[in-house]
Amino acid sequence: MQYKRILLKLSGESLQGQQGFGIDTERLHEYTSQIKAIAQQGVQVAIVIGGGNIFRGMKGSTQGFDRVKGDQMGMLATVINALALKSSFDVIGQPARVLTSIRMEPIGEFYTNDKAIRLLNKGTVVILAGGTGSPYFTTDTGSSLRALEIKADVMLKGTRVDGIYTADPEKDPTAIKFDRITYDEVLLRGLKVMDQTATVMCKENKMPIYVFNMDVPGNLMKVMNGIQIGTLVTP
Repeated sequence: MQYKRILLKLSGESLQGQQGFGIDTERLHEYTSQIKAIAQQGVQVAIVIGGGNIFRGMKGSTQGFDRVKGDQMGMLATVINALALKSSFDVIGQPARVLTSIRMEPIGEFYTNDKAIRLLNKGTVVILAGGTGSPYFTTDTGSSLRALEIKADVMLKGTRVDGIYTADPEKDPTAIKFDRITYDEVLLRGLKVMDQTATVMCKENKMPIYVFNMDVPGNLMKVMNGIQIGTLVTP
């Protein structure tokens, strides 16, 4: 396997599949099946899941919600998605635990990096919910933070696009894909890989980022086997 311990960032929107809202159980099962397949090969997997399929705090703030309250609602949305992932893992027989950045036992256990690492070493998939636990930080930044805290080898960003392009490939057919790019170039070009805070955090701590299309079954295993299908961000 290419990596021993990974932090996998999944967007909440990805869970809605073709239905355009909520949680598509077929997409959910596809994701957990892919993750179980690499976990069975000895890869330690931590997951950070967004909540945009249910509620996005920043969007709420433009519609009259207080930003802090909106972000807190978004944190709770990530917990709903984390519980959905946990339930799907239970069905397919993959040990998984939900750790939350805000205390809410018995829904999830309170996160500490030591606890997460102990679970990972036992082969348990760790689902990290609630983002950073603070408003004004995205789940991208939460992913960067958790990747560093658990000493992951790489932060994988599973999206519906097969890597990083010079422009949005869904809007610009002339966009060119990068196989490899530096953090500085991502920031200089203003590429929407992650929010700027998350990218800078990875840059300063030399945490590699790999962006790939998670919606294609088998792609996660290809990444683990070192097959070039996405874009690697490094110094």
